Amino acid sequence: MRVLITGSSGQIGTNLALALMERGDKVVGIDRRPNAWTDRITARQLDLLTAKVADLPKGPFDVVVHLAAHAKVFELVQSPSRALENVTMNFAILDYARQNRIPFIFGSSREVYGDIHRHVTEEAAADFVVAESPYSASKIAGEAFIYSYAECYQLPYLVFRFSNVYGRYDNDIERMERVLPLFMRKVSRGEPIVVYGKDKVLDFTYVDDCIAGITRGIDVLVGRKVTNQTINVAYGQGSTLVDAVNIIALALGKKPDVRYEPARSGEVTRYVADISKARQLLGYEPQTPLTAGIPKAIEWARQRGDL
Repeated sequence: MRVLITGSSGQIGTNLALALMERGDKVVGIDRRPNAWTDRITARQLDLLTAKVADLPKGPFDVVVHLAAHAKVFELVQSPSRALENVTMNFAILDYARQNRIPFIFGSSREVYGDIHRHVTEEAAADFVVAESPYSASKIAGEAFIYSYAECYQLPYLVFRFSNVYGRYDNDIERMERVLPLFMRKVSRGEPIVVYGKDKVLDFTYVDDCIAGITRGIDVLVGRKVTNQTINVAYGQGSTLVDAVNIIALALGKKPDVRYEPARSGEVTRYVADISKARQLLGYEPQTPLTAGIPKAIEWARQRGDL
């Protein structure tokens, strides 16, 4: 299979590309920056904000997986123009897929559900009338474009709504601060940490589970067994940030120095995914609870010398 991945230097893109290559697929990546973790992925350094169609890889490809995005919610609250860039990047690669008749997979987010106060959310419950943040608005807009392209141009698609993916290749916190690797680093060094939202309940997804879901999606979409669906890809259970800090501290054998502050503007404070649709359509069965995933992530970081 021939797969084009945008955002191939990011955490999910890197893991996905390597997993697909491991099983024998041909992968070509697009990213605006070099990959900081591996040189094994064939990739073109290209900015989708300014790229012309002629700049994009010629293919042919069996599927496009669009993962490129500015992904930090609060940073996009501070710099909302970056949310508009997400929409522009999505439109550029979506129209490329339309012109070349390539099935399309979009990496969306649980942010499209907004700051709901229910314990479990299924795909049809997203309320697109209200966006909680510029980031969520950018993902809502991306999904809307994809749905319209399916309607007008019969472009086959799958939309995956990810939730707090963590694990291998997520430790570039100088570039983009992620909460779990940040906490791991600070707790390991005995540095104080700030938890924004003591009562937040989030659905943390270990990266191998996320990649398993995307890979199954690629196979069923290319085989036309499942098309034009929007699917939650998550672990399916909620954990508080306090839970996460305690698991990190236990795995590191350290006592955390924690200060609690209110959740910041635009941040979702409660989300647990309904993953029954992923189970039904993809045979998706996540394997890694937070209690097992955090020690795996810590061990990987230690092997790299980051902790």
